[in-house]
Amino acid sequence: MAFAALFGASCWSMGANTTRSQPTDEPRTTSTATSATPTPKSSVSPTPGSTMNQTSSGKSFLDNLPSGFEQPTEDAGKLLLREYGAVFVSRGTSPPKKVVFKDQADVLAFQKSVPQTSALIGGMTMTLQTPAMNALKDAIAEAAKAGLSIGPRGSDSSIRDYDHTVTLWASRVNPGFAKWVGNGRVSAADAARIKKMTPFEQVPEILKLEQQQIYFSTDQTKSIIYSVAPPGTSQHISMLALDVKEFDNARVRSILANHGWFQTVTSDLPHFTYLGVTEGELPGLGLKKVTNSGRDFWVPDL
Repeated sequence: MAFAALFGASCWSMGANTTRSQPTDEPRTTSTATSATPTPKSSVSPTPGSTMNQTSSGKSFLDNLPSGFEQPTEDAGKLLLREYGAVFVSRGTSPPKKVVFKDQADVLAFQKSVPQTSALIGGMTMTLQTPAMNALKDAIAEAAKAGLSIGPRGSDSSIRDYDHTVTLWASRVNPGFAKWVGNGRVSAADAARIKKMTPFEQVPEILKLEQQQIYFSTDQTKSIIYSVAPPGTSQHISMLALDVKEFDNARVRSILANHGWFQTVTSDLPHFTYLGVTEGELPGLGLKKVTNSGRDFWVPDL
């Protein structure tokens, strides 16, 4: 697997050098690039004081990253920025300036630094950056007029902190070791050694094992990165992502797009990212449209 090969290096270079969004356990299918089709101007509007509120036609994805963005320098980080970095060009918001957060304190410092709003949606409290929440409420109102609903898949569908990503990570790692130690593919000593590591240190060890087809996804048939984000890399940390219950409804997807919400992670069908512009403006941010499972995703054009 290409991902595992890249991450199997001797270190998981952090700082700002690696990232990963939050895929589901659905297998990835072949994505085919298609041209973008402009949509009518939506209610999306920038927030005063937000980072890089204007799109710049003709600029590359890297040119559209926030001022001061810490570029990844290793192959793995570059790969993951290419495949999962659309959130960093969100407009009218405050996207992170690094592709990975190292610990809980790092995450909380970022989250406390940006305007955010909490609201009861679908019977659950959701927290998003304020422009993203305002746009979501507008989308919900538009959907209601059409007799449709838009809501979260679960209580953790919006904001997540570092500790939550660690919990999700452990929920795949621990059962995986139970299986692979049980069938003799991993020694009990190696499993104990890796489990004693910090989540930060565990990531390269798990991905090196996956080079041997010792997988840690929920069903242990594919890479853990198709199941959960490595700790500190989830787009949900930025408060610019939402897992939508009605993701299968094409009309709901269209309404969300009208209000700046797009799918950006091809292996995560319920996951939407607030980009803050209309579809016609996305190429100007250095994003390209790819089709997967009959859906359109916007990913960095790198």
